[in-house]
Amino acid sequence: VQLQAFGGGLVQGGGSLRLSCAASGSVVSINAMGWYRQAPGKSRELVAAVTSDGSTDYAESVKGRFTISRDSAKNTVYLQMNSLRREDTAVYYCNARITESVGAMLGEGDYWGQGTLVTVSS
Repeated sequence: VQLQAFGGGLVQGGGSLRLSCAASGSVVSINAMGWYRQAPGKSRELVAAVTSDGSTDYAESVKGRFTISRDSAKNTVYLQMNSLRREDTAVYYCNARITESVGAMLGEGDYWGQGTLVTVSS
């Protein structure tokens, strides 16, 4: 299983970006997907997550500005980021808890994407 993230870049404060993350490989089902971020000198933090039933959770700092969504048919999760602030600058990582086929059996694994840099300028 692989997760590949897209969509980072440089944006002015107040602008928008959309991140996407697609899972590929021996995916049977995706139980939860989320986005984390890590700013320089800080620990990684949860930004937003969505479960298989569509329940969402957001960090307080992004509520009302970011929206997480998923396309189960495409095994893809999106993060729409609006009203971006300088403090949103970080490397963003997608994460997924996936049920995968392992030979004739099923297993559950926790996977991370490669990270995509979001830089918000003033």
